[in-house]
Amino acid sequence: MTPRLKQHYQDVLRKELTEKFGYKNPMQVPALDKIVINMAVGKAVSDSKKLTAAVGELTKIAGQKPAISKAKKSVANFKLREGMPIGAKVTLRRERMYEFLDRLVTIALPRVRDFRGISGKSFDGRGNYAFGLKEQIVFPEINYDEVDEIRGMDIIICTTAKTNEEAYALLKGFDMPFRA
Repeated sequence: MTPRLKQHYQDVLRKELTEKFGYKNPMQVPALDKIVINMAVGKAVSDSKKLTAAVGELTKIAGQKPAISKAKKSVANFKLREGMPIGAKVTLRRERMYEFLDRLVTIALPRVRDFRGISGKSFDGRGNYAFGLKEQIVFPEINYDEVDEIRGMDIIICTTAKTNEEAYALLKGFDMPFRA
């Protein structure tokens, strides 16, 4: 069974984007490429259990096991050595990517406290969009009582769009709640 947003993209969104931007080839229509979720755990330097908890939470949120990020340089002020594990990231593609985006837009973002929409200015110029969440507890998979610490995460949505305008139209078609 195909995810709801993927079906919406194939049936409705491709036609709308083709009409709006006047694509001649169906392969020119922007699509989602991947979603990367990154959780930096600075306190993992002193306590490795923090990283283990973050990996567990990220696994629940994404539905697949994250990769551990290691420090590239040693920083004496942070008591950080090169090669120490300091974060976790996961890259979602295909069905899992659409399922995650659906849960993000319909469930998680509306649960953010004082939510007024996300900024429409966080595009990188090549059709990719990045934003951060301050707390992982907005996802329904995370049980609030089991959380040892509130952690934020970065979410990067990579598209095949060439410009910010095309990427904005694509994400808006997926009901991304951009601020007016």
